[in-house]
Amino acid sequence: MRLFSIYIALLLCGLTASAQDLNAHVTVLAPKIQTTNKRAFQALETAMKDFLNGHKWLADPVLPQERIDCNFVLNITAWDNGSNYSGELQVQSSRPVFNSNYNSTLLSINDKDFDFIYTEGQTIDYSNQNFQSNLSAVMAFYAYIIAGADYDTFSRFGGSAYFNLAQNIVTNAQTSAYKGWKAFDSNTNRYWLAENLNSKTYASLRGFLYDYHRNGLDLMADNATKGRKAILALIPTLIQVDRQRLGAMFPLVFFTAKADELVSLFAHTDPQERLESYNTLSQADPANGIKYQQLLKN
Repeated sequence: MRLFSIYIALLLCGLTASAQDLNAHVTVLAPKIQTTNKRAFQALETAMKDFLNGHKWLADPVLPQERIDCNFVLNITAWDNGSNYSGELQVQSSRPVFNSNYNSTLLSINDKDFDFIYTEGQTIDYSNQNFQSNLSAVMAFYAYIIAGADYDTFSRFGGSAYFNLAQNIVTNAQTSAYKGWKAFDSNTNRYWLAENLNSKTYASLRGFLYDYHRNGLDLMADNATKGRKAILALIPTLIQVDRQRLGAMFPLVFFTAKADELVSLFAHTDPQERLESYNTLSQADPANGIKYQQLLKN
């Protein structure tokens, strides 16, 4: 009987391990909260980490080394010393570059509308069928966005199924009173991110991400010049991305994640390449124009 119990325990451990699709690092900060009792924040941090890493988000089996690296940093801005929290959530994810030790940032998002209820010790429940809590809905939403972005870089439009799941969460959340889920809450929120990623309007930007990584960065370990030139040839596509449309959230997220990397790629190339990349990038992304000016320096 004891051997049977041990076998069941090992089997359950194996199933739990197999569900770990994300390698999520979670940090909960509360610099503005005046309290000596940090236990509630520590419990929240652990619960969020367990939820993100313990749930099966991907349809495909994932080896431990294939888990998607991501970071969730929650800055608590208000707390009633009970179960009501308000804060800002920063979400980042990255993807390894083939034959290198370099991880390329895919997402860098600052979600400023994150109010939720959490009681220390509670189980964070989630269902694709309905809205259960804002805490689980927001984390699940970004888990699927992270998954979709990762899949998009390995196969063209490979993340569509996950972006659809994120859109489903937005639809389920329309009946909630929480901010961030509705079109009129803001031009740059969860509603618009899901809308953009599922819209044909921004299909070219999703296609760019695939070519940028698979036909650009992934080639650079073997032939840096070839990979960089492939990326340089792709950059004019960015000028065609519609950034004036209401809710242009995806382009904002893209350039926030990629601006520094694009500068690094061309900072030490020949003057002609630097000038060409500067002209294109500053036109496509004027908000980061100061960063791109580094490309004009000798």
